[in-house]
Amino acid sequence: MTLSAEQIQMNWVEFMSNIDTYISSPRKEQLKSFYEKYEDRLMMMPASHKKEYHNAFPGGYVDHVNRVVKAALSMSAVWEGFGCDMTTFTQEELVFSAINHDLGKMGDDKHESYLPQTDKWRRDKLGEDYMHNKEIAFSSVPDRGLFLLQDNGVKYTFNEMVAIQTHDGLYDPANDKYLKSYMPETKPRTSLPFILHQADMLAARVEFEKEWLPKFKNSVDTSKKNYTLSNNNKSTKSKALGTISSPGLKNMLDNL
Repeated sequence: MTLSAEQIQMNWVEFMSNIDTYISSPRKEQLKSFYEKYEDRLMMMPASHKKEYHNAFPGGYVDHVNRVVKAALSMSAVWEGFGCDMTTFTQEELVFSAINHDLGKMGDDKHESYLPQTDKWRRDKLGEDYMHNKEIAFSSVPDRGLFLLQDNGVKYTFNEMVAIQTHDGLYDPANDKYLKSYMPETKPRTSLPFILHQADMLAARVEFEKEWLPKFKNSVDTSKKNYTLSNNNKSTKSKALGTISSPGLKNMLDNL
């Protein structure tokens, strides 16, 4: 999948508009200043390094983040509809967490995280269009993202910290202590982390389907087969009915 120059630009406009719309001052100005500083890098970076993952193409990162913001707002309404206590977090915390959940993928202040893959075999055989920049010291994506925010003077709440930290859910064993607790006092005291995780999963799944599902459709057998117990399948039908002790039920099924 590829995005046109116009699509990449419009995605960036939407990205910055979400900050304007949902983030309050003075944090709004701080966040916009930070993102404008790295605009060229962020606007063009992928969301992952490998085709089998999601949005591994120029502009894929912002496209993904915008989709997560939309999904988080929709998912929040679903949770509210099921009776979730929505007073434990604010809409600003929800959107702030969605906007910044993958920020650590940008790299550090001097180096971008994803570089074009130089190994032809890895590109052709493994689908790795990008490789990780070895100039960057190792850090998990959530940890680096939170560091980048605080290093650039952007404050975040405890709710936002936990949501960003755990947005990969139980795919990341580091989140077990937050999400697998059986003690009421150690469980998250807000549903924000769960909503953000579900929004991220929804967005990534949609992006996977856009890229890969059309390639699989031709190999999937979509023909409709009749699996009813017809009169032509007497032996199978008799065996099935022979296991039923209720005469009434047996008679009803025999007439199907």
